Amino acid sequence: PGANPHTYEPTPRQLKRVVQADLYAIVGSGMEFELAWLGRIRRLNPRLFIVDCSKGVQRLADDPHLWLSLRNAQRMVENLLKGLSRVDPEHSERYRERAEAYLEELRRLDAELSRLFSKAKGRAFMTFHPAWGYFARDYGLRQLVIEQGGKSPSPKAMVRLAKEAKEEGIRVIFASPQFDRRAAEAMAQSIGAEVILLDPLARDYLENMRRAAHAIARALRVSP
Repeated sequence: PGANPHTYEPTPRQLKRVVQADLYAIVGSGMEFELAWLGRIRRLNPRLFIVDCSKGVQRLADDPHLWLSLRNAQRMVENLLKGLSRVDPEHSERYRERAEAYLEELRRLDAELSRLFSKAKGRAFMTFHPAWGYFARDYGLRQLVIEQGGKSPSPKAMVRLAKEAKEEGIRVIFASPQFDRRAAEAMAQSIGAEVILLDPLARDYLENMRRAAHAIARALRVSP
């Protein structure tokens, strides 16, 4: 919790558990942690079955945060179900039943959020780290990003972003708890906005997606 997934390194205890595992599920979207460690993980456990949860997901260029889409999550659940059923066929029916129940929860929440944002098409919200692009795509929103190429913006870029934020009526800037918030706070101060944290990695996925959606809706002044 609180770690940056772009630079994270597993602990010795986690690596020991990987050696004992039958299945390893990767996001598969180009996250730096996976690119750096997957080869070593394979060498530690050559019999490990790798499930690529991104299979069949329509990607956004240069955005590895594909789990922040309830629609992508449905495909990820389906991919994980196939992997679990392959390595443990004896319990495949139980996996299928549980997957179907979870998929129904994902579909219901997606329908709820589609209604929530139905009158906000084309509206913009601002984030420091570009984590919510898939979410924006799903509901016809636009994500304005402060971070430039993984770094805080230059003074010139800050001026441009501040102008754009004022034109869009931005009053909230969303930041992630895993990243330094100083650039977000500086931008917020310059345009009279507040900084609110959205965690892209909170443990309770469904509740977190609902909480994030309602925070974004409030920032867009969209009524439930």
